[in-house]
Amino acid sequence: MGAKDLYSTYIASCIFNAFSSYAAIVFNIVTHAIRKTNSLPKPLKTLLLSLAVSDLGVGLIVQPLYIACLVMELKQDTCTGNNPTFNTIPIAYRFKANLFAFASFFGVLALTADRFLAIHLHLRYQELVTHKRLVAVVISIWVSCAILSSVEVWRPENIVDVIEAIVATACVLTTIFLNYKIYVAVRQHTHQIDALQVQQVAQNGERANFGRLRKYAVVTIYVT
Repeated sequence: MGAKDLYSTYIASCIFNAFSSYAAIVFNIVTHAIRKTNSLPKPLKTLLLSLAVSDLGVGLIVQPLYIACLVMELKQDTCTGNNPTFNTIPIAYRFKANLFAFASFFGVLALTADRFLAIHLHLRYQELVTHKRLVAVVISIWVSCAILSSVEVWRPENIVDVIEAIVATACVLTTIFLNYKIYVAVRQHTHQIDALQVQQVAQNGERANFGRLRKYAVVTIYVT
């Protein structure tokens, strides 16, 4: 690839990331709307907010840093390795990119696991999965992601690539498995409700309660 083609590729990548960064920021401002939605349970709202923050971080921080890296590559002739900015921005980009990538993977997994527990635990769900415990889980996720991402600062880049590939694969496979179990549970429970001959009031109440759980499960599947 010639210098002119490489220059055109970098420019096109900068423009694409600028537009997608703007789109990510605008669409993830839905975080504010989620906070005001009273119909969502607090645990689910907390997990959705965490996932929205990780996605917003990509558009607000990671993509602008990536554009800065591309610009520095274009101006490589006028920048030297002794330039602090030239050395710092790529490290900051890799750290932030891994931080929000890990947070997104773990966030989707936690969200799916929460809906799986809501379907399978029924009445015990509210007793076992409290808002405080979910907040602790979210904090643990972000701390763990920061620790994993900090490896980028002092270890070769390929080490982080291997770790990220393993984490991503494990999260995706586990999420698919849990979504499948949710789908099976929803079908079985729906058939059981249809087969039961109980009083209409009790049946309607059960349908309404499980209908909400099913709606949240479907939303979770679409998010993932």
